[in-house]
Amino acid sequence: MASRMKPAEGAMTLAEMKEFAGFSAATQRYVRRALDIGFEREDAMERWSRDVVEAASIRAQARMYERIPELRALMPDDSDLAAIEPFMAPLVTVSAFDLGQGRLTSFSAYRFLYERLVGAEVRPWLPAAFCAAAALPHLHPDLRRKLLQSISEAAATASGWSNRQPAFFPQWVEKVDAAALPN
Repeated sequence: MASRMKPAEGAMTLAEMKEFAGFSAATQRYVRRALDIGFEREDAMERWSRDVVEAASIRAQARMYERIPELRALMPDDSDLAAIEPFMAPLVTVSAFDLGQGRLTSFSAYRFLYERLVGAEVRPWLPAAFCAAAALPHLHPDLRRKLLQSISEAAATASGWSNRQPAFFPQWVEKVDAAALPN
């Protein structure tokens, strides 16, 4: 028996699609590439590499994303300080890598990617990880400023977070030659 989507779930999926559509083309490309690497959906090197620089970036990203299963396993249940350090250190490190690529240029793009890579349970930890990674000195000061200014006060000070898992996971879409389509 096929499962039916409730109207609220469909509305949330549509909202996720709209949010993704609002990102720049470079951000959309990076998110799709990151999800392919993070979930080993496709041969990322074959699909996304346009030159040797991008190939090196994909290899580095794949090595960095080897930590994602560890992040999922180390997710703290609460704010116990002893549980935070083993989780936050690798989350900030992976986040710093992604922000350093220059394609995730706002907190919303970062949050969109990470709640898919790690899961909805990571939402409470994302503002802290984002701010820590965005403030690191390996980023150009202009990029640091842009990133840190992109997080709203509401996102930084939220008193609660949804535990609803994301429904929309963007993927590569082949271009279709409109002239080849039947009338």
